[in-house]
Amino acid sequence: MVKAGPRTSVWLEGGKSRRGGQPSGLDRERITDVTVRLLDAEGLAKFSMRRLASELNVTAMSVYWYVDTKDDLLELALDAVCGELTLPDLEADEDWRDQLRQLARGYRTLLVRHPWVSPLSGTFLNIGPNYLAFAQVIHHVIRRTGLPAHGLAAAISAVFQFVYGFGTIEGHIIARSTDVGMTPDEYFRHAMSTVTQAPGAAEIVKQSEDIMAARGGDTVEEMWERDFDFALDLLVAGIEAMVKREGD
Repeated sequence: MVKAGPRTSVWLEGGKSRRGGQPSGLDRERITDVTVRLLDAEGLAKFSMRRLASELNVTAMSVYWYVDTKDDLLELALDAVCGELTLPDLEADEDWRDQLRQLARGYRTLLVRHPWVSPLSGTFLNIGPNYLAFAQVIHHVIRRTGLPAHGLAAAISAVFQFVYGFGTIEGHIIARSTDVGMTPDEYFRHAMSTVTQAPGAAEIVKQSEDIMAARGGDTVEEMWERDFDFALDLLVAGIEAMVKREGD
């Protein structure tokens, strides 16, 4: 007898058959919307089917009429927020650089707005319709760069793993500062003041003073914006350089 493997994705398996007697007023869309709202407000660690049921004013078992597992629901929520991304028009006469920047900035915004997306992105296959639409546009735009086929996957990784890391850290800092009752600017000043008191850290901070000063910006948000835009420009310039190198 062949042992059944683990569930792979809610998008690949039909889940429960929908029998009569489902709780009135519920459907997958409403359940998913409330899940996203709870994850945004309370975080991934505090999310539970019981907490969701309480918010929906139903029993926990009622939710299981519509999803088989908590993981299924989290995967649905992950794809739902991907629907917030504004995708460039592939038929428009736009430069690939502008379209790539739009995709990167949109993904960063998504990660910051929903910090729980970061850990879930590496947990599930992430093959819902909204994410697949996003991925399809990314592939189309990257192909337009002129890079050879063997470099396309690496280019996608370079850009979007950078955005993933940047947006994840930014989102976590914002969430942490909120948790301790500070603005990001207050939290940053507190962190910089604290780190200078740590043994061995003061010298490193001193060596970085010119770099910090050159970053510019009156607020942490402005500093992040400058850093992100410059780093993204570096990646675009790198793609252009690799295309030129391949053509020489």
